[in-house]
Amino acid sequence: MKIALVDVDGHSGFPNLALMKLSAWHKRHGDEVSWWSGFEHYDRVYLSKVFTFTPDHDTAIDADEIVTGGTGYKDYRWLPPEIEAIAPDYSLYPRFTRAVGFLTRGCPNQCPWCIVPRKEGDIRPAADWDDIVRPDSREIVFLDNNVLASDHGLEQIKQMGYEKVWVDFNQGLDARLVTPKVAKLLAGLHWIRFVRLSCDTSAMLPVVERAVSYLREAGIAKSRLWAYVLVEDVEDAHRRVLTLERMGVLPFAQPYRDSDGGEPTSEQRAFARWVNIRPVHKSCTWEEYDDPGKEGQHGR
Repeated sequence: MKIALVDVDGHSGFPNLALMKLSAWHKRHGDEVSWWSGFEHYDRVYLSKVFTFTPDHDTAIDADEIVTGGTGYKDYRWLPPEIEAIAPDYSLYPRFTRAVGFLTRGCPNQCPWCIVPRKEGDIRPAADWDDIVRPDSREIVFLDNNVLASDHGLEQIKQMGYEKVWVDFNQGLDARLVTPKVAKLLAGLHWIRFVRLSCDTSAMLPVVERAVSYLREAGIAKSRLWAYVLVEDVEDAHRRVLTLERMGVLPFAQPYRDSDGGEPTSEQRAFARWVNIRPVHKSCTWEEYDDPGKEGQHGR
């Protein structure tokens, strides 16, 4: 079979795990796999879209079969088990040199803004770390949504603490589950860059502060502490950003998007720019940045 792939979110540069697994499976079965070019006929074309806000692929596709999948299409189906278990085909993304995968899938929480419980269900084991690591790299980016809520996840973290492997849990760790014991496990890891937490509401501030204290006591450097800040109410998000900075935590603002792909407001976008563009953030307050009189300067 002649197979083509379309990474609908491809502008981000981050590899699409589902497409890499599909590619590996088809190649193992002798099929020809390539990125869709637009100039050939294919037996099957796979389109994968992670984000609902990503514009859909709108170019005509010449193929006998077109398969779409991913959260961006509101398609919550899983890959077949035999494909889910296969090692990804990293040759699709030659510039990406790290491994990527899940130790766990799902989440026990029911946060109203999060689609994970509806998409993946309760938390459960997915893989061991040494099944995810690449033979040509010792760096792994984990996509787990709540690894600390899983005994399997904690055991994998413990095991990696004895290995020369560098990690990033890029979806953020649940600060509510950071105890002194867990902090010690996390401090035993080699981090690619940040220890990522989440602070989606002001009610999480004392929880994050406690987690930060445990992490610092365990030996994690202040420069590694980082937190996602969900931006719905801008005034509330502003309070969280300032408080996190006083704790020594680097905030990263994410404007809220609903599961239908609704666009953030201009104020939410502007606030995220003020937080995330560090030279701008250091040069002025949010009130100064948001001043309508400076619209030309700040782009509101």
